[in-house]
Amino acid sequence: MPVASETSHWPSYAALGAALGAAVLAGPGRLAAAGAPATATEVNLKVALGGLTADGRLPASAAYCPPRRMDPAAYNVSPSVSWSRGPRGTRSYALIMTDIDVPKDLSLINKAGVTLSADTPRVPFVHWLLVDIPPRITRLRRGEESAGFVLAGKPVGPTDHGVRGANVYSFYYSKDSGLAGPRGGYDGPCPPQNDRIAHRYITRIYALDVPTLGLHGVFFGDDAQSAMQGHVLAQGEADATYSALQP
Repeated sequence: MPVASETSHWPSYAALGAALGAAVLAGPGRLAAAGAPATATEVNLKVALGGLTADGRLPASAAYCPPRRMDPAAYNVSPSVSWSRGPRGTRSYALIMTDIDVPKDLSLINKAGVTLSADTPRVPFVHWLLVDIPPRITRLRRGEESAGFVLAGKPVGPTDHGVRGANVYSFYYSKDSGLAGPRGGYDGPCPPQNDRIAHRYITRIYALDVPTLGLHGVFFGDDAQSAMQGHVLAQGEADATYSALQP
């Protein structure tokens, strides 16, 4: 299976489709974060993503697979995100960014002669997972969770602004590439080139009544959702789009 190489520094759309297909067969819950946990109150957080175009698109610099060749430091840069302070009793925040428009049949991704339409069944995949964000933090700077494309990926685990979980690209690379394994932090959009719709990326922030979700080592979106049950004081979201066909 083809993968990005040290010489090319260029993620392969074809590799993504094949790798994710195998991963979903092994266990789809590892990739997706199901519906948002029910909130304990009606309080909503205001969430904003920085750097969007006038029509709400993520820029090419935020993409894992940008539409043109770029220097590795110039793409897969995490956007800034900010949110309003949680209600009294907030002891931590969690962040989950999800692409809600991944084709359910992953074998169709970039398949010759196939065009994915708006009617194609879709499933969600997690691109960014950060929990145990200290309550003093209500903003992450641009590039704080990814300063560019890193072939070997970024580690899961503690940072000074939260604990990173594993994202969808943990299943991207083949085992014989030497690059397989969990990937933490932000890794951006890589929608199919044969998809006619712009994918929607939902960034949700949760205000929680516990200082930690108690998640250690490699954990995924469904683990975070389960751990948050009964602890959500408030939540909010910001939406953005991205397409492999955008300029």
